[in-house]
Amino acid sequence: MARAIGVAWTRTQRLIALNLYCKLPFGKLHKGNPIIKEVAAKMGRTPSSLALKLCNFASLDPVLHARGIAGMKGAANEDRSVWNEFNANISTLGPQSEELLHDLLTTKQDEEVDLLDHDRVQLEPSSNLSAPAGPTETITTVKVRRGQQFFRQSILSAYGIRCCISGINIPRLLVASHIKPWRDFPNERLDPRNGLCLSSIHDAAFDNGLITLDDQMKVVLSKRLKSYFPQPALEQNFVPYEGMAIRLPDRLAEPSGDFIRYHRESVFKT
Repeated sequence: MARAIGVAWTRTQRLIALNLYCKLPFGKLHKGNPIIKEVAAKMGRTPSSLALKLCNFASLDPVLHARGIAGMKGAANEDRSVWNEFNANISTLGPQSEELLHDLLTTKQDEEVDLLDHDRVQLEPSSNLSAPAGPTETITTVKVRRGQQFFRQSILSAYGIRCCISGINIPRLLVASHIKPWRDFPNERLDPRNGLCLSSIHDAAFDNGLITLDDQMKVVLSKRLKSYFPQPALEQNFVPYEGMAIRLPDRLAEPSGDFIRYHRESVFKT
């Protein structure tokens, strides 16, 4: 496809770029990144053009601003408009952007686009996606699969692909955990403020109310969990982190205090 030098960005291209922005670390938003090269080529744009667009979106990210990172100044009004719309309608535009990226990179509907490597595009079988919250949930539709894929990769990337409690950084052992349960709060399912990157064991404990967070985002262990002590293997996974603050995400959105409070009051087993 011929490169669209000087051609205006379309809404579809901006949504694809926003999807990339949600998944790539700030330090990877450069024209030499193989992911940016591949996506830009498929879009008919130059890597420089796509990298610049990603840096323009970075200039609109409030979490980066709080960290003292300004991004590339000069975002167009259209960029700001799409950014605001995307974040206000994440439950709709998140899956839509994932679908657009998917269709740009593959025609196979039983594959999902995986960018967690941050340096190369990978395709994984849709069957690798696990149910988001408990045995009663299944991922049955393409829209749900794409939404869950977008949420998982965005949350894991925002937390640097590390469990925010333990620091474990093996992607296959990490879960984009929902603070307010998936099954009960469909409007918050894809909200990045409703996500934590947790290891599988910490996700299971959080989902079942055996651990929670206080107002300072410090880990709280339930009496029910402690009733299983002494158990060295179990204690090693939880006791060292009691009272410690979680690692907050580098970008997109920090966990909502209101959502954490709901978990503490309605899910946590004291």
